[in-house]
Amino acid sequence: MRNVLTLLSQYAEYHRDQRNIATHFVGVPMIVFAVGVLLARPEFQVLGRSLTPAWLLFGLSCAWYLTRHAVLGLAVCLSIGGLMLLAHQAASGSTGVWLSTGLGFFVLGWMIQFLGHYYEGRKPAFIDDLAGLLVGPMFVVAEALFALGWNPGMLREIEKRAGPTVLRDLANARP
Repeated sequence: MRNVLTLLSQYAEYHRDQRNIATHFVGVPMIVFAVGVLLARPEFQVLGRSLTPAWLLFGLSCAWYLTRHAVLGLAVCLSIGGLMLLAHQAASGSTGVWLSTGLGFFVLGWMIQFLGHYYEGRKPAFIDDLAGLLVGPMFVVAEALFALGWNPGMLREIEKRAGPTVLRDLANARP
């Protein structure tokens, strides 16, 4: 079990271009929302309460986030929880609305992600490590918290390991 600093540093190695990080602030929440929409059906009853695959996945992922870092894990869970609430509202419409919303946000979110990785000049982190699919939302929340001044020591250590953020020169980049 890798700790939060190791996970964020490894993920950050694939995300040093500021434009790539910016696209992740849009693309990652869109993808999380889309997965929530698509998994918001079917509903089943557990102890008299409605449960969906989306809420089940949310609970499992929150358990993982909270075991990495309490404060950051809580912030990620609150962020994803808000997206799951919105996702369930979107999924409550007709089948056409449910599918077009879920698939539309999923495809558009990934297009934005791949645009960011074009700027980065590197493939997405999850291609080398599937844990990157869980680390992505944690990275976005951590970056937002770092921008607000949270845990500057952690940010310094991540940048020490992964390097500073940059604007990659596309005109002189190697193919």
